[in-house]
Amino acid sequence: MAAARRRGFSPRRALPAAGVAAVAAAVTAAGFAVPIPTAADDSVDIAVVQGNVQQPGMDFLGRPMMILDNHVKATLNLAKDVKAGRIAKPDLVIWPENASDLDPFQYREAYARIDEAVKSIGVPVLVGALVDHPTKQGYVENQGIVWDPKSGPGASYTKQHPVPFGEYVPFRQELSKIITRLQRVPRDFYPGDHTGVLKVGPARLGDVICFEVAYDEIVRDTVNAGARAIVVQTNNATYGRSGQPEQQLVMSKLRAIEHGRPVITAATSGISAVVSPDGTIEQRTKEFTQDVLTARIPLRDGKTLADRVGATPEWVLAMVGVLSCAAAIMIGRRGRTDEKGQ
Repeated sequence: MAAARRRGFSPRRALPAAGVAAVAAAVTAAGFAVPIPTAADDSVDIAVVQGNVQQPGMDFLGRPMMILDNHVKATLNLAKDVKAGRIAKPDLVIWPENASDLDPFQYREAYARIDEAVKSIGVPVLVGALVDHPTKQGYVENQGIVWDPKSGPGASYTKQHPVPFGEYVPFRQELSKIITRLQRVPRDFYPGDHTGVLKVGPARLGDVICFEVAYDEIVRDTVNAGARAIVVQTNNATYGRSGQPEQQLVMSKLRAIEHGRPVITAATSGISAVVSPDGTIEQRTKEFTQDVLTARIPLRDGKTLADRVGATPEWVLAMVGVLSCAAAIMIGRRGRTDEKGQ
């Protein structure tokens, strides 16, 4: 023991580290012990349209209407396949974020093209579009709009968490003078103020847009508000052929397991995917291709442990870490005091 003390080892110093290790082990074991409820109450047939873009990077938009035309064309082809009996008719269709590159409420041509596609397939379509803010001039809203083949556009969800420097510029007036690239974000996105629970045909879906899937509270609030499946409308074209789409798909897998619900990712240029409630990727598209996924997904009403407790375990672990560090410092000081007294 004396030799150990000379080498700097002290049982009292080891106690906090052992406590942290024990807590970490217990949390890991609990993750395996808690079951993931995946039993479906019922199901719905969906189609996911990936229209593709003309080019990757910041200039993915190309000329106006190009991206919208891509998604309309893919949906019209889907309707032809349904009519010919090659594909079963879905109950609803999901388009990605920014599928319409023009505000359909401001541009009649955009409205007409969307309406044509929706009427051709004959079921509600969740359309991703950028819409001018109705009262705040100069602002735009990033929306998912439920478009019905009979009644047209209806309920919508506005992205709650715009991305700084990508969808809005903090301190725009000051920073734009010294960072000219910020001029490529000409208008600021205005945040929404409610969760994205939308009735799309026979399904109550929880819409989250792009990297909102990374925020625990947004997805959890959406599920607790009544979402029976999760939809991630996203536009990954600006990231080119980077690892971002794969990273986002992994986040979708995490959310599926966390909330025990299927996660449907609809992307303009990929990766679009269907993820089952246990985190299995059932289907996925290639990047920068036009494609349509069709699947039958389970709809669930049950709640997982994560839905109920939220961020409580994170706060508990954080406090354990802080208290362990404080205890280690105090024990270390006492140890040095004892050594000096000997």
